[in-house]
Amino acid sequence: MKIANAYLMKEININHVRQVMKRVETATKPQLASLTKLSVVTVNSLVKELCELGELFEDETVPSNGGRPALTYRYNYDFSLALVMYINEKQGQDLITATVINLEDNMVFREEYTMPAFDQRHFYEIIGNVLSQHASIKVIGIGIPGQTVNGEITVSSHRQLEGIRMIEDLEAQFGLPVLVENDVNAAISGYCAKKELDEDQCIIGIYFPTKYPPGMGIYLNGKVIKGKLGMAGEVKYLPMGIDWYNSVEKEAFIATVCKMIQTVNAILAPDQVVIYQKMVEENALVQAWQMYQADLSMPSYPNVILIDSFREDFEAGMRWLTLKALEPDQVQFN
Repeated sequence: MKIANAYLMKEININHVRQVMKRVETATKPQLASLTKLSVVTVNSLVKELCELGELFEDETVPSNGGRPALTYRYNYDFSLALVMYINEKQGQDLITATVINLEDNMVFREEYTMPAFDQRHFYEIIGNVLSQHASIKVIGIGIPGQTVNGEITVSSHRQLEGIRMIEDLEAQFGLPVLVENDVNAAISGYCAKKELDEDQCIIGIYFPTKYPPGMGIYLNGKVIKGKLGMAGEVKYLPMGIDWYNSVEKEAFIATVCKMIQTVNAILAPDQVVIYQKMVEENALVQAWQMYQADLSMPSYPNVILIDSFREDFEAGMRWLTLKALEPDQVQFN
């Protein structure tokens, strides 16, 4: 029991040192001891171990008050890298974006690939090629227009994705942890992370691709609400009378957006509804919602935000979620 407790305490301490160094980037051992509230002896041991791992490295010496110059240590943000992949659309084709980021969320690689339609074999080949160029990648995050249930993509606006067991395939092939996230859930997470909104706010994101059905993400109390089997937000199943796989008339699209906002507001009363779309002009949608709202009788109305660049929030959310997967698990005593 004593050995187990000593091991747990060491893991807690080394993670504490790791987090402090990631935040301050450089520090001497005395500074690190002060910041972590750990003894200098403990810090000496942990810094030595982190240097041997390559997570810290010696930087430069700095003058001290009358004593010997102190050695500064620097955190190595390239110690672990993350591969972030996401599937989006561009001018009627599927756009695959592969991004490699370090622990500071700085980009070290980015490449885009277009496909007339999603091709599983080609997608896996892209991942393999990127991994072969960056040996420090320790996690793969993939954003998809769909939902995974028990490891299988069961619902997707991209029919080529349905039935694929992507997490199992990739973990078996490459031996790295893989997370797969719904595109709209990732986007609204990215939007809220960038805005640094209060956790008690309810934020809804609705994405209208140009040739696929819409999807919705629900952000509440600092996290995405996924519902049973992750199926919350599958608004393409609302009885709107729209065939999303064919072109939608401008007037019908605007009317449907307004009905969706009303439906969401009646059920969740969100603070904000973020609409991602490029189907119609922003002014036309704003005016239509104002007129629609004037005929409603509801106790509250959301602030409606129109954004024409879904990719920006989608990528920001996937990068944030994937980097979170690289955070060490919090070790706790039973």
